[in-house]
Amino acid sequence: MKVAIVGAGIGGLTLALELHDAGLDCELYEAAPRLRPVGVGINVLPHATKILARLGLEEPLAAVAVTTRESAFFNRFGQLIYREPAGRLAGYEHPQFSVHRGDLHAVLASAVTARLGPARLNLDHACTGVTQDEDGATLAFRSTSADRPLPPARADVVIACDGIHSRLRGQLHPGEGPPLYCGVNMWRGTAVHAPFLTGATMTRAGWLATGKMVIYPIRDDIDGHGNQLINWVAEIETPQHADRDWNRQGQLADFIGAFADWHFDWLDVPALITSSAEILEYPMTDQDPLSHWTHGRLTLLGDAAHPMVPRGSNGAGQAILDARALRHALATIADPATALRAYEAERLPATAKVVRANRATPPDAILREVWQRTGDRPFTRIEDVIDPGELRAISDRYKDVAGYSHEALGNL
Repeated sequence: MKVAIVGAGIGGLTLALELHDAGLDCELYEAAPRLRPVGVGINVLPHATKILARLGLEEPLAAVAVTTRESAFFNRFGQLIYREPAGRLAGYEHPQFSVHRGDLHAVLASAVTARLGPARLNLDHACTGVTQDEDGATLAFRSTSADRPLPPARADVVIACDGIHSRLRGQLHPGEGPPLYCGVNMWRGTAVHAPFLTGATMTRAGWLATGKMVIYPIRDDIDGHGNQLINWVAEIETPQHADRDWNRQGQLADFIGAFADWHFDWLDVPALITSSAEILEYPMTDQDPLSHWTHGRLTLLGDAAHPMVPRGSNGAGQAILDARALRHALATIADPATALRAYEAERLPATAKVVRANRATPPDAILREVWQRTGDRPFTRIEDVIDPGELRAISDRYKDVAGYSHEALGNL
């Protein structure tokens, strides 16, 4: 069986490694003329780390990431609401990593070229469409750099891993409509800073109506003086937004006012933001879960299948879980179309739950509960505002939905 993978992002590269590990023939086609770092920080949660560890990637990933010790939630006055251990400190078999997306991508790409050979990764190949017949599928390509047609390719199955702007998703669902904006705009950046809290804390603070921050380190000791590269995300409710583009440049003046007085004893937030070399802007968007991902020998994976609001630190993880499930289906079911339908039957409902949870009850809902119950005012004791068990239950419910509860990992 020959598998064509359209897109060499996190999902596509992980799928290539999974298929190669299973002894299945595959080839990747990527629209970009060269691979380069895109985005900023992401988290690799224990379910995804377990899969990457099976592929022999835990050690190289640990070398470029920060091994997350805890998640901590604060109000906009810097008061601690709730904290819980992460990764192995929470009893998981594998760690949680906070990492620059470009570093994770580089680890995956290096493994793909080393194991499959560089010829299996075709750059500058934008897939413009797929046609099918009884014997397989034909992929049409166009050079991104030269804007000219390229020779077609044949495969038994085609997996669309071509991201939030997936052309092949559009081929399967031409009348879907535009992305859905949730009313929250996001600005992102990185800054060099001394470690704060544990030096490996994933921090969420504030709430969307007045401004929310997500802050965590993604590289250790980047200058030989112990400083870290700190990833930060600012989120504010606003009716205004531009089209989704991970590389859109943002303006400090558009959001810094919401965080001007966030001077905590554990971090000076406006100083962190203003020391950033670059700011990116992105609207918090998703799309409704599809009725189907698969048509014959073509199916979707990752953001092409289930674009979700970037909350819960789980977008990349769901793509990695997709890759594992698709590997199992293709390796155990002889008929390609039947294998793709089995993969869809497992992963479409699971990811639909995550899409909906990210809209309504991600882990960040802990912040919303306290914001509502305090009227956005400081508290004396968090126990007087909300029972800590209630906060823990919010976190545990999301772990169940997203597939990284201890019970779910035992079945992975």
